[in-house]
Amino acid sequence: MGKLAKAFEKSDTPTARLRPAGASRKPEAVTPAITSLEELFEAEKWDPRLKISTDPNAGAFESFRRLRTPILYPSSGPKPRTILVTSVVPHEGKGFITANLGVAIARDVEHHAIMLDCDFRSPALAQLFGLSNETGLVDHLRDKVDLPLLIRKTGQPKLSLIPSGRPPANPSEMLTSARMSRLIDEMAERYDDRVILFDSPPNIVASETGILAKHLDGVVLVVRHGGAKKEHVKRFVDTVGPEKIVGLVYNAYPETTLESYIEKKMGYGYGNYYK
Repeated sequence: MGKLAKAFEKSDTPTARLRPAGASRKPEAVTPAITSLEELFEAEKWDPRLKISTDPNAGAFESFRRLRTPILYPSSGPKPRTILVTSVVPHEGKGFITANLGVAIARDVEHHAIMLDCDFRSPALAQLFGLSNETGLVDHLRDKVDLPLLIRKTGQPKLSLIPSGRPPANPSEMLTSARMSRLIDEMAERYDDRVILFDSPPNIVASETGILAKHLDGVVLVVRHGGAKKEHVKRFVDTVGPEKIVGLVYNAYPETTLESYIEKKMGYGYGNYYK
C-alpha cells in the first residue's frame, strides 16, 4: 500500500483535529479534537452556511440529499466517482455547493468523500471548514510535496479536504499537467468507496476547467439566478458533453416566483440567501 493509500486511511479516523485559518503549516500545530458538528459550529470552525447540509430542519437539507442521489445511486450505468463542481462565470456559489455536497455525501452510511480545491485563483473550501490554506494541491503539483502532508480532516467523519494552497503563477498549466492527471487516476483507482469532488474555477475565466472535466466522470454545474447567460451555459455543456452533467444547481433563485419551476424542470434549487 502506497503513501496515498495510507494518507486516506488516516483521514478517516473518527476524531478529527482542525487547524484554524492562519495556523502554522506544521502538522503538529493543531487545535484540540472536536467531536461533534454542534461543537464545530459553536467554536466557529465551520461556516454557518454548512448547516444547510447537516440540519434536517434547514430549508435546503433535502435538496442536497437529492443532489447526491444520482451520484451515489445512479439509475443506470456505473457510479460517477470523480466529480467536477464548477460554474460558467464567477460568483455563482460553486464553493458553497461543493462543501455542502461533500458533507451530504459523507453523511451517507456507505460512502466517503474527499474534496480538492482546484480554484487556485479564488479558493473557498478551506475557509468554509475553518482550515488553513497555506499549503495544498499547489504544493503537490509544483513542489512534489507528499499528499499525507496536505490532506486535512474537516471534522465530519469520512470527509477530507486538500486545500488549494497559495495561488501559483501558472494555475492553468498546473491543472492540465501530467502530474494532475496521474493524481486523478491514482485516487480513482484506489478508492472505490470514495466520491472525489473537484472544485474548479469558472469556465469563462479558466481554460483548464473544460480540459479537467474531460478527465472526470461527471460534472455538477452551478448556475446563479441572474448570472451566466444561457448561451454560455449551453456552450459549456456542449463542450464537456451533456452526458457528463450529473447535476444542475440553480442557485439564489427568487423562491416566490421560481421555486416550482426549478424543482420540476432544473433539478435542484437553493434560495436567494445562499452564496
